Parts: sequence; C-alpha cells; structure tokens
Amino acid sequence: METVKKWIQTIKEFFGEVKGEVLKVSYPTKSEVIGSTTVVILLTLVVSIFLAVMDSILVRLLKWVF
Repeated sequence: METVKKWIQTIKEFFGEVKGEVLKVSYPTKSEVIGSTTVVILLTLVVSIFLAVMDSILVRLLKWVF
C-alpha cells in the first residue's frame, strides 16, 4: 500500500513539473507562423524545381550516352 501511495505521489509530482514547463513555453505569433510557413513552402518549391531540372538533365544525358 505504501508503494502505491509513493507511486501516486511520483505521478503527481511529474504532472506538476510538466504543468510548470508548459507555462514557460512561448508560442509564436501569427505573423511568425505565417513567415516560417512561407519560407518552408518557397524552399520546397525551389528544391523541387531544382530536382526536376537535374532529373531532366540526367535523363537526357544518359539517353545520349547509351
């Protein structure tokens, strides 16, 4: 029984610490989220275009060689 009480107390302490850490979190503003999302989308587009061009070049090169 003492072990169960100790276990429950440990769980309570854990969740108390979790709550304290969650309160310390600083969430990004709406403009920061929009800015970061824009950067990710643009970078994804640039990389995909680059890979498509490189793929096309390599395919043509391999067809020419073989």
